Amino acid sequence: MLIPISNVPRDYSWGSTELIPALLGRTPTGGPEAEIWYGDHPGNPSLVTGGSGQTLDVALAAAGEQPLPYLLKLLAAGSSLSIQAHPTKAQAEEGFAREEAAGIARDAADRLYRDDNHKPEIIVALSDEFHALVGIRELGTTRRLLHVLLDAQGETGGALAHLDALLSTEDETAVRNALEWALTEASAADVAQLTAALDTATGDSFAAEVASLRVAAGDFPGDAGLFVALLMNLVVLRRGEALFAPAGVLHAYQSGLGVELMAASDNVLRGGLTPKHVDVPELLRVLDPATGPAPLVEPQVLEPGVELFAPPVPDFALVRAELEGEGHRIARRGPAIVLATVGRVTVASAGESVLLAPGEAVYVGGADDDLVLTGAGEAFVAQPGAPI
Repeated sequence: MLIPISNVPRDYSWGSTELIPALLGRTPTGGPEAEIWYGDHPGNPSLVTGGSGQTLDVALAAAGEQPLPYLLKLLAAGSSLSIQAHPTKAQAEEGFAREEAAGIARDAADRLYRDDNHKPEIIVALSDEFHALVGIRELGTTRRLLHVLLDAQGETGGALAHLDALLSTEDETAVRNALEWALTEASAADVAQLTAALDTATGDSFAAEVASLRVAAGDFPGDAGLFVALLMNLVVLRRGEALFAPAGVLHAYQSGLGVELMAASDNVLRGGLTPKHVDVPELLRVLDPATGPAPLVEPQVLEPGVELFAPPVPDFALVRAELEGEGHRIARRGPAIVLATVGRVTVASAGESVLLAPGEAVYVGGADDDLVLTGAGEAFVAQPGAPI
């Protein structure tokens, strides 16, 4: 069963004005176009192509198909998203039940758990570069960055020195203490000191990190989340590279276009660089304070031109297929969504076929027949992951 689907870009303020229109081959609207959702998530279900006005969730229910365990997106960041982390499944279930019992409206600005699911996510870069902050950097390296900033200001005290002292034990307690200080005690003057240090820092040491933080400081003036960003790994993905954000890992996508796949959830605990609600105790409760390199995902090459990104979650896996006239047969494990990102791609299964242009997608349901992709271009196939 093939169901062609589409959706309208969401106009979040951080969205790029150009990246999605360029991929779709149309003129920009002039406004931000941040995400296109492909799936049956009730927050923004896809539309069934053909003019019926039916949404995918309704179509799947009518066909006796189960709700999807994942949500596929095109994501186009023109400025940084909020720093955020997502809960584990158990944390989400407990938090959702707690807020339901408290009578907090699901669309309330201070609602944290809008459903009872976890939200691990993977993103694969489509642009030549995709910039992100992911995970807590090794603390000794962060302290060296702090010393660069202190030297730039010619200072030995103040907020930067205090943060350096908090991190001196170089353990998980230090991470928690630093984050709590940044989000509950750091003053406007403290943020101003960090901003000034970033403006005056020179040299090659940590140049990329300093440049990234300068942009964040300009986009979110006075936001103490800048100190949180200072603790995080800067990642620059090249086209086709991927990163994975499991439960509890702080992350903030900054710029670029990518294909994002996540568990079907809308649970977000924010940690700064945002005007939205930040619940510090709850963020620290779900936080994974481990330090180290960013969690990049190395794909498994299934055959020339076909890569599998399979993080250790049962909710989803993602296949990237490059086509140059030859066909690729993709084994299917449950309901799939195929999204074209380059050229023209024909999707065939169980005697049906659909031709996709960039930004167009098709839901594939029914029996787990293999998919056959042909044409010239690139496509991504989202489907459930292997059981854990």
